[in-house]
Amino acid sequence: MTPPPHNLARGEGVALWRQIVQVLEQAIASGQHAPGSRLPSEAELATLHGVNRHTVRRALDALSLRGLIRIEQGRGSFVAEDVVDYPLGPRTRFSEVIRAQNREPAGRLLRVAEQPADLVVAEALRLRPGRPVMVVERLGLADGRPVVLGKHHFVLPRFEGISVALEREASITGAMKACGVADYRRVSTRLTARLPTAEEADLLQQGRGRPVMVAEALNADLEGRPVDFTLSCYAAGRVQIVIEEGG
Repeated sequence: MTPPPHNLARGEGVALWRQIVQVLEQAIASGQHAPGSRLPSEAELATLHGVNRHTVRRALDALSLRGLIRIEQGRGSFVAEDVVDYPLGPRTRFSEVIRAQNREPAGRLLRVAEQPADLVVAEALRLRPGRPVMVVERLGLADGRPVVLGKHHFVLPRFEGISVALEREASITGAMKACGVADYRRVSTRLTARLPTAEEADLLQQGRGRPVMVAEALNADLEGRPVDFTLSCYAAGRVQIVIEEGG
């Protein structure tokens, strides 16, 4: 719903884009724009406030950087939803984490390909650099919204059948079980933050100016043999990483 016209104060020392930020912030806080709802378009807001679209865009960018809205290229701007708590521990399982918060998990398979292990992957999986590994890229969603982009590196030949398994199984855990790994444990996790690439921002449906949280995680079977080295890119505006004690 388009809000009623709001007269901006001109010539009083407060930039117009900052005033638009305040107006939209108040509308979101009051519930006029519910979480997940789409805001009026740039053109509609420009007409509403009697400003140009550049001024509106600057206000929307400021709200996006503060995490109040998300900007999806080609779709518009949306009020940010509640943040998903994502615990990291010895048995982190995406589907279990999402369902525990009364949300519906889903996954979109992006790519499965064999490629040589670089130095980082080879060291983590205890392989010689250049040895082939199976790479699986997958987008994890909660209630239809992307929350994490995962790039898994699986040891070969142990997981040479994982591409076939992923055609039948809805989760990475299920596909690993189909390849003979009944259970596995998180050995280590390293967290960093950075700005997303253009592709990551597009897949996670967020602006390129908003950071992502990156986790390097090593998983091993119950005998301690490395099975999966994963690089996970979390949409920081939608996910809160929780470190479990003893994890």
